Amino acid sequence: MVESNLRPLSPPDSVAEEIGAPRVSILLPFRDAAPTLATCLASIVRQTEPNWECIAVDDGSVDGGGAQVEAAARNDPRFTLLPLPKSGLVASLNAGLEFCRASLVARMDADDWMHRDRLAEQLALLDADPELSAVGSRVRIFPRSGLSPGRRRYEAWLNELGTPESVRNDAYIECPIAHPSLMVRTRVLREFGYRAMGWPEDYDLVLRLIGAGHSLAVHPRRLLGWRDSPSRLSRRAPEYALERFTACKAAHLADGPLQQVDHYLLWGYGSTGRALRKALLAHGKSPSHIVEVHPRRLGKRIHGAPVVAPDAIPSLPRHPLLISVAGFAPRSEIRETLAKMGFHEGRHFFCVA
Repeated sequence: MVESNLRPLSPPDSVAEEIGAPRVSILLPFRDAAPTLATCLASIVRQTEPNWECIAVDDGSVDGGGAQVEAAARNDPRFTLLPLPKSGLVASLNAGLEFCRASLVARMDADDWMHRDRLAEQLALLDADPELSAVGSRVRIFPRSGLSPGRRRYEAWLNELGTPESVRNDAYIECPIAHPSLMVRTRVLREFGYRAMGWPEDYDLVLRLIGAGHSLAVHPRRLLGWRDSPSRLSRRAPEYALERFTACKAAHLADGPLQQVDHYLLWGYGSTGRALRKALLAHGKSPSHIVEVHPRRLGKRIHGAPVVAPDAIPSLPRHPLLISVAGFAPRSEIRETLAKMGFHEGRHFFCVA
């Protein structure tokens, strides 16, 4: 097993004070990423913020990716190769985290590239606001050719977010921060860690941070080139299937906004609403009423829940209201309608699609 350039662990409570410690630790797990790793490493080397270290965790590669990091480390001691037997992404992330000496950790993936100002700009944002626990950035998905309309919509939605309030309000729609763009305070990341729960570890982390009251923001510049390819882990691993995202979302809703209730109101009963209702049933949560605008559904019952029009909401039980209606314009209209009724987002209602 290759062990070049490995450093011993530093005590977690003293890493920030360690003499000569870098300002940011880049946590880079990889497995069989040789075709894209050179571009990723080059983007790290050209950072305008020079005071970094990169903990590159080799999760059992057999394609020579580890040798690329070894070569980079010979030329630049800021790189550290941590070779592991094949153990999976979550185990690799947690193992690499223990070697991070800086007070901030920047996530990175081996098939992506970072803008030369990424570290400097995210560091400045976190330095300027001690209340922020983490920041992401806007992204540019590539290659553009063949990019599906769904991925383009997702990119546009991600790049609309910025303030902690916007991230918090949209957190149950989809993961509001591209994980390889995340920079997080090390003490916070060590406290929460990564979990293997059978669903996306990045979405799980973000929802746990927000649920615990941490503030997360998104830098207004596109600082990450985010590769979209059929071989990407999020495209082929079962943990990232759509139903597993829904399961993750349902678990956090059940432990958060719905923790004190057995029933909720559900606005919208399309495919997302149906899937979420089913997932929440596993946690003992069911809709007391379903809000719809479709005239053929009004006055009927769906799984025992009466279907009512939006103007009936003020007379319904004050259960948490889940908005399962996709699209920026429809969500904006619903948010405005509910605000006029005196409902507050994050307290009375939550957008989940």
